[in-house]
Amino acid sequence: MAPAPPLPKEPAEIFAAAAPLYDFASPALKPWHMKVSYQLYDDQGKPGAQGSYEYWWATPDTYRSTWSRPGMEHTDWHVNGQHSSLGSGESLEFFERKLQSDLLSPLPKPEDLDLEKVRFDRQQQNFGTVKLPCVMVIHKMPLHGQVQTVPMGMFPTYCFDTQHPMLRAYYAFGSTSVVYNNLVRFQGMYLPRKVSILEGKKKVLDATVDSIQTASAEAPELTPAKDASTIKAVKQVAVSSGVATGMLKKEIRPVYPEDAKEARIQGRVILQALIGTDGRLHDLSVIDGPSPSLIGSAMWAVSQWEYKPYLLYGEPVEVNTTVNVVFNLGR
Repeated sequence: MAPAPPLPKEPAEIFAAAAPLYDFASPALKPWHMKVSYQLYDDQGKPGAQGSYEYWWATPDTYRSTWSRPGMEHTDWHVNGQHSSLGSGESLEFFERKLQSDLLSPLPKPEDLDLEKVRFDRQQQNFGTVKLPCVMVIHKMPLHGQVQTVPMGMFPTYCFDTQHPMLRAYYAFGSTSVVYNNLVRFQGMYLPRKVSILEGKKKVLDATVDSIQTASAEAPELTPAKDASTIKAVKQVAVSSGVATGMLKKEIRPVYPEDAKEARIQGRVILQALIGTDGRLHDLSVIDGPSPSLIGSAMWAVSQWEYKPYLLYGEPVEVNTTVNVVFNLGR
């Protein structure tokens, strides 16, 4: 196994160095299997149900994911480009499904790092007794003098090990935070043995990788069950901002920041929102806005909104939508 490369100084180079170390879809990998145990927490942050997650991988287009806990079991097979699934009991929760991407694809997509659309800010952030180098990916906006100062964490922020391009934490305003610990190298890739997911300061899931090992490409678990549905399961739908507004049941109005008032800045903040099956916002990111302070105010308010669950064929599904918040000096 090649030694871990050193951490570059430039933010774009950090992501470029980290990307091949988190490529769990690489055709160069040998077939492998991972087993994970996890603990869910309730709305008060108290321990709830415990479950397990297993992942089998043979090729980039042949793999399987299984989640199970008391009252729920769900399996997805992807075999040669065909998707099938089988489930029983309760629906798979948002954070249970999110665990897969947090483990296997935690870095931003290449298109989200387009330097024509974003800029980077690198700062040191305290994590306990350690200072980690963190990179915030900032959506480019019109310049408005001093209000362009962006607080760390307002936009997606990725924190790395001090010596290597190894992801240790992710957080963003109005979104979830993920902490990665006990990282190991497996087939040249970085994998955390411990993962914690939080909403604000409230923990929602802890996970431990119990085992990870090479496996057979002919493992029987990769063959879909006879009663599995070959119809692609709907996990998420996109709806217009107007439809989402009709689902809104709790709205917090944003405060107009004083610095934006003094600078006579007004306009529309556009946010990308992911509404979970529970009607709460579990992910919030910026599409556009006239200034960071207006964006921060809008995100603080919208992150507390609640919606009626969106039903498709009688079942709640996750909703991807946009939210528009207008700041008008004349009002």
